Amino acid sequence: MPASETMDQNFSFKYQSTKVFDGFSTCFRQWRSQNSHCQFLHGYSISFKVWFEGELDQHSWVWDFGGMKRAKTLIDGMNPKEWMHYMFDHTVIVAEDDPHLSSFYQLQEQGVIQLRVLPAVSAEQFAQLVLTKLNAFVQIETQGRVWVKRVEFREHERNSAVVERNES
Repeated sequence: MPASETMDQNFSFKYQSTKVFDGFSTCFRQWRSQNSHCQFLHGYSISFKVWFEGELDQHSWVWDFGGMKRAKTLIDGMNPKEWMHYMFDHTVIVAEDDPHLSSFYQLQEQGVIQLRVLPAVSAEQFAQLVLTKLNAFVQIETQGRVWVKRVEFREHERNSAVVERNES
């Protein structure tokens, strides 16, 4: 038996794949950051890197990268790719407790912005939202064979936040 085959028998494999969702122009404000410029509306071309983990399918894939477009399972009535665009592409995101929330609603009613209201606004919260939404979708689509292990949110090449599933 070749040495490489002997070595492979001494450990198991964990399979992961990744997909990047990018090109989203998003504007947001963190109103609680009173000592930071982040209290003001500011925007980035944001992206998400998603780690999928699980067992291989009949194609020897963890996740079919085109599966987000062809999905039968929906997130808030949209396939995952549509949902990502709805949430993050050319949108303004504010927290539900923002003291100026009514002003943002007025801007939306006037057709000035596409408003998205979330419980909290931060890079970490965006990563958690994507992990939670995509994981529920992936679990259904793969009948529990695959899950979303980790999501990295990037404001730009120097700033990111990562959230990872806790296994316990």
